[in-house]
Amino acid sequence: MYMLYQNFSNARYSPASRRQWLAQAGSGFGALALNSLLAENSSANDTVISNPLSSKVPHHFAKAKSVIFLFMEGGPSQMDLFDPKPLLNKLAGKPLPDSFGNVITSMGESRSPLLGCPRVWKQHGKAGTWASELIPHTANMLDDIAVIRSCVADGINHSAGVCQMNTGSIIGGRPSLGSWATYGLGTENQNLPAFVVLQDNQGQVVNGPRNWSAGFMPAVYQGIRIQGGIESIPNLNTPEGVSENQQRGKLDLLKLINQKYAANHPEQSELDARLNSYELAFRMQARAPEAVDISLESAATKTLYGFDQKETANMAKLCLLSRRLVERGVRFVQIYHGAGSKWDAHSKLEENHKSLCKGMDQPVAALLIDLKRRGLLDSTLVVWGGEFGRTPMSEKGDGRDHNPTGFTMWMAGGGVKGGQTIGATDELGLRAIENKLHVHDLHATILHLMGLDNMGLVYKYKGRPERPTLNEGEPFLAIKA
Repeated sequence: MYMLYQNFSNARYSPASRRQWLAQAGSGFGALALNSLLAENSSANDTVISNPLSSKVPHHFAKAKSVIFLFMEGGPSQMDLFDPKPLLNKLAGKPLPDSFGNVITSMGESRSPLLGCPRVWKQHGKAGTWASELIPHTANMLDDIAVIRSCVADGINHSAGVCQMNTGSIIGGRPSLGSWATYGLGTENQNLPAFVVLQDNQGQVVNGPRNWSAGFMPAVYQGIRIQGGIESIPNLNTPEGVSENQQRGKLDLLKLINQKYAANHPEQSELDARLNSYELAFRMQARAPEAVDISLESAATKTLYGFDQKETANMAKLCLLSRRLVERGVRFVQIYHGAGSKWDAHSKLEENHKSLCKGMDQPVAALLIDLKRRGLLDSTLVVWGGEFGRTPMSEKGDGRDHNPTGFTMWMAGGGVKGGQTIGATDELGLRAIENKLHVHDLHATILHLMGLDNMGLVYKYKGRPERPTLNEGEPFLAIKA
C-alpha cells in the first residue's frame, strides 16, 4: 500500500497528465491485485499451461532441423526454367495435338496455339542438370539441388492451389505444413517464433493468413508474419517510461487472470495461444532485435545476396533474414516471392519471368552458398516452388495458363542428394508421366526429411485422428543422400 501511496504523493508534486496518473495508479492497483491472486493460489494447485512449443524428439533420425520454403506465388513456368521442351518450339503456333486429349484450364483456353519457349539451355554441374539463362546463379548450385520435374496438384486456380501447397487441401481450414512441423518438433529457440512468414512486397498473398494458420490445432502453432520493412517486428520495444519489472508484473497479473479463465474454458485454445504469445513477445524484446538486425552482417555477405542492386535488394534481405532465423533455431521459415500472384503470367510471360527471376535468382543462390559455408545446409531443408506451373498452350498470345498436372519444384540441403533430376513431364511439359509426386507426397517427403512420419504425426480433432497429408501421400525416399 505504501508503494501505491508513494505513487500518488509523487504525482502531487510533479506535473503529470491524466494518462500518466492513471498509469501509475493502475500499476499500484495491479500490484495489489497480483498479490491477492498469488495469495489465493498459494494454497491450491495453479493452472499450469505447459509450453506446447518445447522441443520434441522426432519419429526417426533426420538431418533437417529447419525448413526454408521459398514460395513463388502465382506459379512459375517449368518449361522456361528447369524443364526444356524442344518440341514446343517446333510446334509453336499450332494447336495442342489431339493425342493429348481434353485439357481443362482455369481460363478455358485449352485450344489456344502452343507458345514457344525462346530459352537458352545449358547443362550444369557434375550431373549435367538443365537450367535456362533466366537463373544463372541457381544454375551454379545445381549440384546441391534435387530438381523435381513431376509435381502434381489438384487446385486449378490460385486460391485452391496456394491453399493445397500450404495445407494439403484445396479447401481452407486445415493446419499449414509449417504448423504441422512446429506441432511435431516444437522449436529450438524459446525466444523467437517457431514458424515465421516473410513476403517480398506489401501485396496481398492469396488466402492471406489462412496459408500459415494452425487450422483446427491450437493457435500457438500458427505462423507469425514478420514485415520486411525497416522495422521488421513492429512495436517490439518496451514503451518509454515502463521498466522491465513493471512490464513483467503486469504480464504476470494478466497471465494469472487468463489462467483462471482458461481452466474453466479448456476448449478455447486461442487463449492459450494468447498467453504464450505474450510470453514470447516479452522474451523477444531481448533476443529478436539482434536476430533481425541485418546491419550486423558484413558488406561482403550483403553483396553476395544482392543488397547492392535494386532488383535483388528486397529478396536479398528476406533470404539473409531467413538464414539468421534458422541459425538461431527457428523451425520453419516461409518466404513469399512475388506476393500477390506476381508469377501469374497470363500475358507477357517473357517480361514477367525475366524481371522476377532477376530479383529472385541471386538471393536464393546466395542463401544456399551462405548456408553451406556456415555448415547449416545439412541441417536446413530449402524448398523452392509455387502452387502449380504453366501450360504449353498460350494465353493472350504471349502468356501461359495455370497447370497443376505437371510442374517443377526443387529441394536442397537437409539430407537431400543434390545433382539429381527426379521425374519427367511429357514432351510438351503438360503432364507428369514419371515418378509423379502429388502435393501430399511432397509434404510427406519434407516431413520425413525433418524426422516426422506423415502417417504417425496425428492430432485428435473432435475424436478424429487428423494427419498432415489427409491419410495420403508417401515420402519419396530416393531424394535422400
